Amino acid sequence: MKLIIAIVSNDDANRVQKALVKEKFFSTRLSTTGGFLRSGNVTFLIGVNDEKVAPALEVIEAHSKKRSKLVPNTIVNEFGSFSAMPIEVEVGGATVFIITVDQFVKI
Repeated sequence: MKLIIAIVSNDDANRVQKALVKEKFFSTRLSTTGGFLRSGNVTFLIGVNDEKVAPALEVIEAHSKKRSKLVPNTIVNEFGSFSAMPIEVEVGGATVFIITVDQFVKI
C-alpha cells in the first residue's frame, strides 16, 4: 500500500478533488500554504494499493495545470537601495510524494 501526498495549487484543487472522487479515489484535503510564493495550496492525502498509484497520478496530472505568474523580485542595486522588478515564475502543477505504508488501520 502507498500513501500519495499531492500538493496542488488552490486554482486546481477543486478540479483534482472532483476527478479523484469520480475515479473512486478517497482522499483527505488539507489547506496549506507554500513557502516560496506564500500562496495557498491544497495537500491531498490519498491511500491506494500499489497497482492504483499510476491511475491516481494520471488523475492528478490531468487536472493540475502549470502556468506563469509575475512576482516581485527584490534586489539590492549598486547604491544599496531595493527595487522590485517582477520576474516570471512557473506555478501550478503538482508536487507529489509517494510513501510506502507498512500498515493501515481504520478505526
